[in-house]
Amino acid sequence: MLNDTLYFVLNIILSLLGIAFILRAWLYAIRLHPFNPYSQAIIKVTDWAVQPLRRIVPNKEFIDWPSLTAAFIVAYLHVILGFLLYISINVPADLLLRALLAAAITVAKWAANMALWLTLIQAILSWVNPTAPVMPLLQTLTAPLLNPIRRILPQTGAFDFSTLVLLILAQIATFVLQRLSFAVIGI
Repeated sequence: MLNDTLYFVLNIILSLLGIAFILRAWLYAIRLHPFNPYSQAIIKVTDWAVQPLRRIVPNKEFIDWPSLTAAFIVAYLHVILGFLLYISINVPADLLLRALLAAAITVAKWAANMALWLTLIQAILSWVNPTAPVMPLLQTLTAPLLNPIRRILPQTGAFDFSTLVLLILAQIATFVLQRLSFAVIGI
């Protein structure tokens, strides 16, 4: 019972932290202005880990490697601590190596989950309050994901099915990556 509760709290805290690092990398990739209040919030939440990593891991043109490295480290801790807390007392000898691959898969799963939630929030707000102050940010964040789908789908007039397609694809990716993560760890 206590292990379940600890795992639940650990999962929430580390997942939110990992998603914050991924969101920071995404903000860098799409070149969202750093003085945007939402960008500032993400930067303040993640700066404690990203700034020291910048000395070791440099940025590239469109890739914020320090933020992605921080997300990977958080995912690695998530996998190792989750395994130790929830799964087994008998730790396999190659757990640390398998956890590296599982951490990479976890980062991809968090990214798919982030895309799913950003798209879902944008879709709901577009129906309920399309003039909400956060809508331009959500549109900027999801446009690189939705535009390729919009180019493929036929024009249907007033209905934009690209959001539905992205929601389905992100959910499928989350399921597949979760199963893959379990397979790598050996659950």
